[in-house]
Amino acid sequence: MTLAMETPLQEAVGPKLAKSLARAFEMETVGDLVSHYPRRYAKRGDLTPILDLPIGQPATIVAEVRTVQSRPMRNRRGTLLEVVIGDGVGEMSLTFFGQAWREKQLRPGVRGIFSGRVGEYRGQLQFSHPDYQLFDDELEARESAEEYAERPLPFYPATSTLPTWQIQNLIQTVLDDLGDVPDPLTPEARVAQKALPAREALDKIHRPKTDADVHRARHTLRLHEALVMQTALVQQRRLVRELAATPRPAAPGGLLERFDAAMPFELTPDQQTVGSRIAGDLVAEAPMNRLVQGEVGSGKTLVALRAMLQVAESGGQSALIAPTEVLAAQHLRSIAKMLGPDLAADLMPTLLTGQMTAAERRRASLRVASGQARIVVGTHALLSDKTTFADLGFVVVDEQHRFGVEQRETLRAKGSNPHVLVLTATPIPRTVAMTVFGDLDVSTIRTMPAGRAGIETFVAPIAEKPGWFARVWERAAEEVAKGHQVFVVCAAIDAEAEGAKPVVDDALDDVPADLDERKGPRFGVEQVTRMLTQQPATRHLRIQPLHGRMPGDEKDAIMRAFAAGDIDLIVATTVIEVGVDVPNASSMIILDADRFGVSQLHQLRGRVGRGGVPGLCLLVTEALEGTPARERVEAVAATLDGFELAEVDLELRGEGDVLGGAQSGSRSSLRLLRVIKDAGLIERARGLAEEILDADPSLARHEGLATILEARLGSEERAALRKN
Repeated sequence: MTLAMETPLQEAVGPKLAKSLARAFEMETVGDLVSHYPRRYAKRGDLTPILDLPIGQPATIVAEVRTVQSRPMRNRRGTLLEVVIGDGVGEMSLTFFGQAWREKQLRPGVRGIFSGRVGEYRGQLQFSHPDYQLFDDELEARESAEEYAERPLPFYPATSTLPTWQIQNLIQTVLDDLGDVPDPLTPEARVAQKALPAREALDKIHRPKTDADVHRARHTLRLHEALVMQTALVQQRRLVRELAATPRPAAPGGLLERFDAAMPFELTPDQQTVGSRIAGDLVAEAPMNRLVQGEVGSGKTLVALRAMLQVAESGGQSALIAPTEVLAAQHLRSIAKMLGPDLAADLMPTLLTGQMTAAERRRASLRVASGQARIVVGTHALLSDKTTFADLGFVVVDEQHRFGVEQRETLRAKGSNPHVLVLTATPIPRTVAMTVFGDLDVSTIRTMPAGRAGIETFVAPIAEKPGWFARVWERAAEEVAKGHQVFVVCAAIDAEAEGAKPVVDDALDDVPADLDERKGPRFGVEQVTRMLTQQPATRHLRIQPLHGRMPGDEKDAIMRAFAAGDIDLIVATTVIEVGVDVPNASSMIILDADRFGVSQLHQLRGRVGRGGVPGLCLLVTEALEGTPARERVEAVAATLDGFELAEVDLELRGEGDVLGGAQSGSRSSLRLLRVIKDAGLIERARGLAEEILDADPSLARHEGLATILEARLGSEERAALRKN
């Protein structure tokens, strides 16, 4: 049976294995399986004597089978096969669970090459489920050892039930039966790009004979990924620009001019530049599709509001969708305050969220449907079938990564090709912007408004310095004594419910560093709130918890009280991560800081130091020095530059799915491509995609590329691109 890339996996490997592969790796087709590339290769030439094998590291040895013993397993069905091998000096054991059939292969006296990760059991070195190749005779043993030692041994992303050797065997079997593979490159392009044919690249990445095979195969497959991705993005960009939109010009003496005249401060140079570009986009006959990225507090909302006013002058409505009710309510208050009473009366900014009462939602929905509300701010409630607009001309998506493409498209569909502005306070490296948002025009606000007092950030490593834990709360009390307010952020609402050890209420200076025993965050909102209300340094403070399980009106009331200065210290989850603006808040204390990402820590830190009050951020962590978790926290403490941190974040956590899968729910479409390391390759692919579509818009002469686009992006990811 000849297999194709689109052949269902169960037809190739059987229903049982197909189900296991789908559960473990979300594989559905033969193409998914052969795109499961090795994560590394063992250097078979680096053969090590048994006595010198490093525990915990992968190794490859030539050895002879000495003894073989098979016995029933005690706690489950099946047999345990124990094999002792030796290299003439030392000995070690091999163990195989439930594979008694290997006893026929591994007979005493046979020699071969064995590869695996070195373990230790009862004082003896051990390979568990190693890869191996046995020699037929002594002559072959001598000859094959040299050749075989030069051949890279692939190791795959695996699970306990699907080990690397089993995945390798499955891929080898499928490759033997695989027919032609679509190639996104024409023969001429392959020569120009020094790439292999697609079928050959797959063979060489899975069963290479030399390191050069691996290098050429990876180069080819990375280029394929980049070209497919960039072609899809360029197609989408051109598609959007072919749509017709209603131009929204500003009028002399109109709403925008009135607003600018009343504004008590000057726009920053970046706000002026970005604002001018958006104003130009809004008068074009094609819909705007622009991303504005900028640091926390750089004034993105002001830029968006000025665009809303321009749209409102022609009677158009603007909808701003925010990821949380706290943020939506904060946006509405901020917009109303910036507008002032006269403009607010004209535009009637309206809030629409799921937590409103039925009567409140009816009133708000009527204002929206009639066109009376020309600025609408809301959460997912804006997506409801019951929410209709009179003339939706402008959509603003705040914190793009929080919304799925289906949700964004639902909102856009409520207007006639409305202009779209995406805001993000998570700075994006250039190469990521070119991939994630390759179909958008990207603008950046780097300059910050004048008058910011700045933020100092410190790491509090309480595993190494337990006494610092008490000092954190003393420092919080000192800030309140100065008339300021404090945020405390936890990684959980209830740490006890999540399997963590609770905070010790009566021993602030005794925080054990047994990270290995922890199953979840140590600090929860409920435990920390209770702790702080009982401690001498903080029990006199006005303390209030805040988290996502609270009703919307209660969360909003708490944030209003905090903004008014009626609460000294809020203990919250990341519900306060974005958009919350309390200029008097001076301190941000983040517990279990190592459990947050770099960008998230930077976002949280941006909640303080927003006015004339100097900001203080304390990153409390039990992560030990030298660990990746600690490095992540220290990277945030080392700089306030969000763009620099974005690069660090990308290197630490990887790209994820840069083609919309993270937003559409599908798994990552990128296997080998890395948007930082492969920036040059991505730029080449972008240029190549532009050339291809200029000469062949329908891809009629690029059948392989068209086939891959249709197959790889045919469902969720293609839908994501169409709807961005």
